[in-house]
Amino acid sequence: MDASEREQYRAAIHGDREAFEMIIRAHSRTLFAIAYGILQNREEAEDVVQDSLVNAWKTRWRVRDPEKFPAWLATIARHRAHDVFRRRRGVPFTHETIETNEPETTDSAAIDQQLHSALAALPELHRAALTLRYFEEMDYRSIENMLGLTNGALRGILGRALASLRKQLRPALASMD
Repeated sequence: MDASEREQYRAAIHGDREAFEMIIRAHSRTLFAIAYGILQNREEAEDVVQDSLVNAWKTRWRVRDPEKFPAWLATIARHRAHDVFRRRRGVPFTHETIETNEPETTDSAAIDQQLHSALAALPELHRAALTLRYFEEMDYRSIENMLGLTNGALRGILGRALASLRKQLRPALASMD
């Protein structure tokens, strides 16, 4: 984290709305990825991000170290998403389809379904790390800051998550050959 980012977080903590809005622009996609990874529902994830940002503004004074601000935001979003998930636990899990401009074939729809199922079966931290790295294309340092992990821990989590996905998707991918 460079000095200007640190100063922006510090200003937001002390009530600078413009600095906070810049932080929102920088982190809302990441917060969405975390919430979506837990909820697997676009509308609920968007609501979680909004609620999390409102909560963060109201409680920003709690952050003592500006460098921990991104991880603190991610924690708020993760906890809020878990709250929403627990409330709807009795509702059956539904998969959203990945939107494309071309009609999906039956095979690709089945693979998409299996990919969603495999992702949903991963532990939350593994799913969040994978989503941020491969869907949001974030660099390792940013993910480490966002999730509060060391480089070694992040690499281990990504390795285990990818191995788990490979194992779960092997039959589906083999059938494509």
